[in-house]
Amino acid sequence: MNGDPTSRRPDAAGEAAPENHRTLTAVVYGLQAGVFLIGLSAIVAVVINYVKRDAVAGTWLESHFRWQIRTFWFGLLWGAIGALLFVFFVGWFILMADAVWIIYRIVKGWLNLNDGKPMPPPP
Repeated sequence: MNGDPTSRRPDAAGEAAPENHRTLTAVVYGLQAGVFLIGLSAIVAVVINYVKRDAVAGTWLESHFRWQIRTFWFGLLWGAIGALLFVFFVGWFILMADAVWIIYRIVKGWLNLNDGKPMPPPP
């Protein structure tokens, strides 16, 4: 790293993440939000998560990457179930609930990122 103290922000455990990783995490949240306009943006987002996951390991941003990856996979799962059940009307409700859940996860993650907070661990 460049030694500039403004390029790193410590987490609760004292580990730090470079500012460019924080920016990348914000970009991934933006790509996830873009799924409602361009469906392929979520695929780009999860590929970035997997490619850069080792770079954020041990930092507070690792929890955001885990949150983003889980948002993608569970959103895809419930989207597929909703699509399969679409003709039975219940699929509409599943797809709507999935969209609300994805929006919630993006907003909660982005707000925590903005505040410099890690995401809570999964249950």
